Amino acid sequence: MSEHLTEIIIFTFLFLLVSGMGFVAARWRRPNDLATLDEWGLGGRSFGSWITWFLVGGDLYTAYTFVAVPALLWGAGATGFFAVPYTIVVYPIVFLVLVRLWSVSHVHGFVTPADFVRARFDSPTLALLIAVTGIVATMPYIALQLVGIEAVLKTMGVTGHLPIIIAFAILAAYTYQSGLRAPALIAFVKDTLIYLVIIVAVIVIPAKLGGWDGIFDAAKAKFDASPAPGDGPLLNANNQLQYVTLALGSALALFLYPHSVTGVLASRNRDVIKRNMSALPAYSLLLGLIALLGYMAIAAGVKPIGTDNNTIVPQLFDKMFPDWFAGVAYAAVGIGALVPAAIMSIAAANLFTRNIYREYLKRDATDADEARVSKITSLLVKVGAVLCILFLDTGFSIDLQLIGGVIILQTLPAVALGLYTRWFHRAGLIAGWIAGMAAGMIMLYNISNPATGKMHFAGSAFPLEQLGFDTKMTVYAGILALLVNLAVAVIGTFVARGARLGEGNDVTQPDHYFADEGDPRVKELDLTH
Repeated sequence: MSEHLTEIIIFTFLFLLVSGMGFVAARWRRPNDLATLDEWGLGGRSFGSWITWFLVGGDLYTAYTFVAVPALLWGAGATGFFAVPYTIVVYPIVFLVLVRLWSVSHVHGFVTPADFVRARFDSPTLALLIAVTGIVATMPYIALQLVGIEAVLKTMGVTGHLPIIIAFAILAAYTYQSGLRAPALIAFVKDTLIYLVIIVAVIVIPAKLGGWDGIFDAAKAKFDASPAPGDGPLLNANNQLQYVTLALGSALALFLYPHSVTGVLASRNRDVIKRNMSALPAYSLLLGLIALLGYMAIAAGVKPIGTDNNTIVPQLFDKMFPDWFAGVAYAAVGIGALVPAAIMSIAAANLFTRNIYREYLKRDATDADEARVSKITSLLVKVGAVLCILFLDTGFSIDLQLIGGVIILQTLPAVALGLYTRWFHRAGLIAGWIAGMAAGMIMLYNISNPATGKMHFAGSAFPLEQLGFDTKMTVYAGILALLVNLAVAVIGTFVARGARLGEGNDVTQPDHYFADEGDPRVKELDLTH
C-alpha cells in the first residue's frame, strides 16, 4: 500500500471534497420545505439544461461503465463495442417517450412510471408489478457501482470491505439529507474529472505505446491466438445477431429504468429534455474513447489482479500515469459511482413509497410521510447493495446486471406503449408481463458458460439452437422475452375484451401529454424557483 500513498491521498481528498458538496447541496436552490417527494426526490422539478445534462449523463454513464466496457474489449474484443451504438440510438427513443411522460407527470403530479400506469390503466396490480420490477432491476445496478470502487481500491493495495462500507455510508448520509440535489451538484465534478482523464488517456497512452497502429496490431495478435470463436477485433457470423439485439435491447431498457425517469422528471420543462436528448450523444463519443482503453491495455501488457477483469483499467492507469494523475483517475472512477448510486437509490425508494407504501399500507399518507419513508427506504436500498457485494462474488453480480435488463424490458408495453395508446387491456398487460418475465428467466437459466464453469445465469446471449434452429448464433434474451410479452399482451387483450372484462377509467387526457411549464393544466407545481 505504501507505494500507492500518493494515489490514496489524492483519491481520498477528492472523494471527501465531493462528499462535502453532497451535504452542502441541501442548501443549494433550497425550497421552503424539503419534506415532499417533489423536492427531495425530484429536486423541485426545476433543473435547467446544464444541470439536467450533467445529472442524466452522470446517471447513465456509471463507474461500472468506466471499468467494464474496456474490460470486455480487453477480454472479448469487438463485442464490447455494443455499448456505443446503444447509447446513440437510445436518445431518439427517449425523445419520443420521456417528453410525453414528463408532461403527463407534471399535470398529475406523478413521481414514478408506476404512478402513470396506475392512472392510465386504472390497475393497482399492474402498477405494483411495474414498481416491483423497477426496484428488483435497479438493486443489482446499484451494487455494481461498488465494482468500480473495488477495482480502484484493489489497484491501490487497499483490501477488505471496510472502505467500501464507509464510502456508501457517507453516500447514504448526504443522499438522506439532500435528496436529488446531491447527485445533481456532484455530477458537475464527476463528469469534469472523467472527461479530463479520458482526454489525457487517449493522448498520452497511445504516444507511450507507439501510436494507434501498434495498439490495434497488438489487439489483433491477441485475438488471433485466442481459441474462443466469439472473440476478436471484428464481429463474426455467430455473434452479429447478438450484437445487434443486445444494442437494441439495452437501448430500450435504459430509458425504462427508474433512475433514468427520475433524472428526466426533475427537468424544468419540455425544452430542457429536448435540448438534452440532442446534446447527450456527446457522452457516446466519450464512451467510445473509454472502450478503447481495453485495446490500450492489451498493447501495454496489462494483466488483471487475480481473476478480476474489472481491474484492467485501474491497472492501465497505474502503469501509464504518474502517481498524482493516477490518483485523479481513480477518483474519477470512484466519484463516478456516487452519482448513479444516489439517483438509483432515490428512484427505487420513490417506487416503494408511492406504489407500495401509499397504495397498500397507508392511503392517507401526507407529503411529509412520503418523504420520510422514501428517505428511510433509500438507506435500506444502499444497505442491500452493499450486502450484494459482501455476500455474492463479483462475477455473479455482473450477471445480475444483465438479468436486470431482461427484467426491466418487461415494463415496456405498459409504460412506453401506454404513453401512446390505451389499446392494450390491463388484464392483457398483466398476462404479458407474467409470460415475458417467465420466458426471460427460463432463457437466462439455460445460458451456461463452460469457460467459467457456470451452468445457469451465465450471461444474456441465448443460443438459438435451443429453440431448434440449426445455427450457432445467439440472441439477446431480453428481446425474445419482450416479444413473448407483447404477443401474450395482444392475445390477452382480445380475450379480455371478448369476456367483457372491465377496462377501468383512464384519468389522463390527450392534451395532458403536451403540457409544459407554466401551463394551467399542471397540477399545483411551483416551477419558478
